[in-house]
Formats: sequence, C-alpha cells, structure tokens
Amino acid sequence: MSVSMSKIEKEQCKEQVADFAVGDTVKVYTKIVEGANERIQIFSGTVIARKGGGIRETFTVRRLSFGYGVEKIFPLHSPRVDKIEVERKGHVRRAKLYYLRGKIGKGAKVKEKKFVAPAKG
Repeated sequence: MSVSMSKIEKEQCKEQVADFAVGDTVKVYTKIVEGANERIQIFSGTVIARKGGGIRETFTVRRLSFGYGVEKIFPLHSPRVDKIEVERKGHVRRAKLYYLRGKIGKGAKVKEKKFVAPAKG
C-alpha cells in the first residue's frame, strides 16, 4: 500500500494557524509536561525568523530575560504549541531579523505597523 508523504503531512498539519509574520510580537502558549501534570507556559517575544514549509515550518522568537537575550525555536505545527497570539504587528523590511541579536534596549525594538483607514468617497 503506497501512501504519499504529502498526504501524511496534510493530516499532521494544523488547520488553524495564527496569521503572524517576522517582526511581530507574539505570545506562544506551550504545553509543558511535568510528571503526570500538564500545564501551559507562555513565551512572549519578537519573531525574528520563519523557516521551512509545510509540516517542517519553524519560527524563532527572541526576548530579553534579565538582561540576556533568549531565543526559542518552535515548530509551527507541533502539538506542544497550544496557540499563538499576536500582540503587535511589526513593520520590517527583512525576512530575518538576526541583527536584533546585537542590539540592546530601545535599539532592539521593532517599529509598529501603522494602519490607515480607507478613505470614504
């Protein structure tokens, strides 16, 4: 019996994925298993990269924690990732924001995307 890999990948992918891009500030709700207990932990930060496609797609989130830069790479379609919440939309002109690693304080901020209401006419 021959089953194509694309069919298996489509079954494993999540149907509903949050609409976010590089530069956005997001909250990632991850399921943490401690013994018999399962809890949800939030990792909040700026998305600095998205890689891959399909089931293999990952995204990197960076934040400052007690003065140190902390980055985590999350698989987009992982069952451990409960949900992704977009806090702010960022205005960037790059696909990867690795330059933020060298910035500190206000220099590491990403400008917020301005929304212009359509003119009535």
